Amino acid sequence: MKLIDTHCHFDEPDFDDDRSLLADEMQKAGVTDLILPAVTAKNWSRMRDVCASAAHFHATYGLHPVYLNYHQPDDILALTGWLEHEQAVAVGECGLDFYLPQLDVVRQEALFIAQLKLAREFELPLIIHARRSVDSIIKLVRRFPGVSGVIHSFAGSQQQADTLIKLGFYLGVGGTATYPRAQRLRAVLATVPLECLLLETDAPDQPDSGWRGKRNDPTRLPVIAANLAELRHESLGRIAEVTTANAVRLFNLKTESA
Repeated sequence: MKLIDTHCHFDEPDFDDDRSLLADEMQKAGVTDLILPAVTAKNWSRMRDVCASAAHFHATYGLHPVYLNYHQPDDILALTGWLEHEQAVAVGECGLDFYLPQLDVVRQEALFIAQLKLAREFELPLIIHARRSVDSIIKLVRRFPGVSGVIHSFAGSQQQADTLIKLGFYLGVGGTATYPRAQRLRAVLATVPLECLLLETDAPDQPDSGWRGKRNDPTRLPVIAANLAELRHESLGRIAEVTTANAVRLFNLKTESA
């Protein structure tokens, strides 16, 4: 079994003490590769260094909406340079967050549009944060035909899922789906095409139901895969095969999993 964690903040200081150990443990668990999304310009250099330490770590560069007040006016220009000169597999993490009321919506949208333009320019997929903002995300991505990517930690409706898939986007499946109370989400994931789903941990955040209250890490990805298999009444092997192929295709990965 080979799995790819398509959203893991493995560059976070939370992993400084045991990153190498976890990298070995995740390989033993069948997790072959990690996609590491950046959140601010300040951590791009750290991201590059962490990803340079292993061929199966893949960097993305972007500006996360939650850190809106950390972003500087020239960060988009700087991001252009990073995408041009570094081996990024995506633009992100970017998007919109309407959960936190202190985040200015107009500024968020302007920042997201700028990153949509960069994704189109560099022909890269997007890793999109869409907390309570899926409809607005859909509205904006419609303005950029041909862009693709993944909606990280998807938690929307069946209609939103169907619309995003038609627009060429994948849905990220993580620990949230392992909680029985997430009935609407679980119903959506049980019915959408498997060819449109990606697995993710969002480590160190969003632990699965069996790891509640603990630091999340990429070795938990098989738990998420097994939960998805149960929801869909499919074999774990098929879940692994198809979601891994999805990740390789979207991020144009050159890995042993390809």
